[in-house]
Amino acid sequence: MRLTTKGRYAVTAMLDLAFHEGKGPITLAEIAERQGISLSYLEQLFSRLRKKGLVSSVRGPGGGYVLALSAESLYVAAVITAVDETMDTTRCGGAHNCQDNERCLTHDLWHDLSDRIYDYLNQISLKDLMTQQGAQKVAARQNGQKVTVDLDVTGSTQAQSL
Repeated sequence: MRLTTKGRYAVTAMLDLAFHEGKGPITLAEIAERQGISLSYLEQLFSRLRKKGLVSSVRGPGGGYVLALSAESLYVAAVITAVDETMDTTRCGGAHNCQDNERCLTHDLWHDLSDRIYDYLNQISLKDLMTQQGAQKVAARQNGQKVTVDLDVTGSTQAQSL
């Protein structure tokens, strides 16, 4: 699978945007600072995300970016493909020329794996990621909030921001 930092950073930045939804437009500088991603790299990614209709830009003072769709409607696979990432595990990039310009013995295996990875990521929305306790703890920490972890009677952990 060819998932590079481009796809990882795009998902991270979109999740950051989702966590700050409702606070007005968020600048790329704010995302860059919180996530440790280069501002110029984010500019490239958000240009692609905007062209694919996943984010909207707001110009002027107080401007920045907002999600173009709800966090429930934005899926990880869409974010990754919007920045021109592929979820292809074949050696040939799907061209069927893996071995001496012909299909290799395991081509179908890797092609099916690619499909399953895409299907998996296409079922996970940004909202789903936002409900994960680990992501909630990190988001709270990045926003300067103190986080406590409680164990309930079942042994499950619950994060709370103070």
